[in-house]
Amino acid sequence: MKRKTLVLPAIAGLLTSVLTACGGTDESGSDGGTIVVGTTDRIEATSGGPAPLDPAQAYDAAAWSVMHNTFQTLMRLPRSGTEPVPDAAESCGFQDRQSEQYRCKLRSGLKFASGHALTSEDVKFSLDRVRNIHHESGPETLLSSIDKVETPSEREVVIHLSAPDATFPSKLTTQAAAIVDSEVYPKGSLLKGFEIAGSGPYQVETEEQDNRVVKAVFTKNPEYKGDLEPKSAKIEMRFYDDSAQLEKGLTDGEVDLANRELNPEQIEKLESGEVEGVRVTESAGQAVRYLAFNTEAAPVRNKAVRQAIAHIINRQNLVRDVHKRTSDALYSVVPAGTLSHTNSFHNEYGEPDIAAARRVLSRAGIQTPVKLTLTYSTDHYGPSTAKEYAVLRDQLNASALFSVKIKGVKWTEFRPAAGEGKYAAFGIGWFPDFPDADNYIAPFVGKQNFLKMPYRNNAIDNQLLPRTRQQAQRSMAVRDLQRIQNLVAQDVPLLPLWQVKQYVAAQDDITGIEYALDSAAMLQLWELSRGVKG
Repeated sequence: MKRKTLVLPAIAGLLTSVLTACGGTDESGSDGGTIVVGTTDRIEATSGGPAPLDPAQAYDAAAWSVMHNTFQTLMRLPRSGTEPVPDAAESCGFQDRQSEQYRCKLRSGLKFASGHALTSEDVKFSLDRVRNIHHESGPETLLSSIDKVETPSEREVVIHLSAPDATFPSKLTTQAAAIVDSEVYPKGSLLKGFEIAGSGPYQVETEEQDNRVVKAVFTKNPEYKGDLEPKSAKIEMRFYDDSAQLEKGLTDGEVDLANRELNPEQIEKLESGEVEGVRVTESAGQAVRYLAFNTEAAPVRNKAVRQAIAHIINRQNLVRDVHKRTSDALYSVVPAGTLSHTNSFHNEYGEPDIAAARRVLSRAGIQTPVKLTLTYSTDHYGPSTAKEYAVLRDQLNASALFSVKIKGVKWTEFRPAAGEGKYAAFGIGWFPDFPDADNYIAPFVGKQNFLKMPYRNNAIDNQLLPRTRQQAQRSMAVRDLQRIQNLVAQDVPLLPLWQVKQYVAAQDDITGIEYALDSAAMLQLWELSRGVKG
């Protein structure tokens, strides 16, 4: 919760810091210089998560989007498309047909923003560090296939995998593989606070209040060596408490670009042209929302209960009445537009059918109404979350087969409690770590899944998923990936709900909006610039 756990209704947030610092800038987006990006995302340090921008801990869309602009990785996603291209590396590739040995050659003369040299030893240090720290909420599972990392020379890195993994190049584009300065980051512990020591196109200074970032100012990194060409010398991120403040900033001209989190009513208002000089860009989104089940928890341990819920939930009414069609109903754990997607839940359950749900429960001997609490995060997935779960509750209760309550919990409590199995049923969002069906499956139902969900399916874990990772040509993995989606629909450890559309609202003199997001929905600040106001 790429991982990443996550988001509505659109884009990723931002932040980061090269040096944790007070300050920033008083310039606004209207002065022809600094571009101001507004967000309601929260990046905060807590006792359980004291290093929100450390690659060994960070695993959420807001932090990753910030890190994406300040760290380099061996590989990155291209301006558009899904095939990884070299970043800090000059070249990378598998050295064997089994996809078990991956070799990279670094660019010449790489340096961190501090001026320290970036060598193969820093790459090894970074990959080993994430795996060794093994933070409970961190992204270590993305690197779990690594057996060992070798450095034959200052510019050569050889990564040996414990099992074939054709998706590994894509995993190297994520912030789990961010290259950190080994002279700054401790080897066996987190770098607490908001410091970032990276080699990416931007460096950042942050301003914090109450252990939360409220402003971040990105400036070009003079030491950066790579193919990206930042189009703006300075970009300022402002973090608003709610979407009303964010909208006001956009309306008043203090904000040049807004993404997360405008609610559906605000998007509808902006799209209608009510705010002069502001345009809204819509694109298909890869962010999804699920209802997740702790399959060992008493209320939902019996598969029939989960199947009955799948029979009752009316996604179309939810996206129409709550989201104002800023999302699409989703019938698979893999979203539409991703290779191998199939509407497995619709194929299994069809249209909402209370009678079918009653039969499923009756055959299993389940007494009704089934008492259940749906838990959701109050401050992580956008301003519509409470309304979404009220609708889900009402749909289930209207069947008379369930007696459902809903409970909202702050994200800082929600995330660790979900991983500790404290909720029987809970809402989870997901931005892809990388744009492949594997990344919508393994994080939730495979071995070592990041939420520690107890659901296990031997066919998925031991046959289908490993077999798909042997297919470098991903079209060859489609049949097995669709079989996995069908098995998930039968067992319902996750119930897919909706797929989020992506929106960017911007003043009409901001250019580069069409490239503002890559195929994993990470914000590409280097694409933004200011043109002529229309």
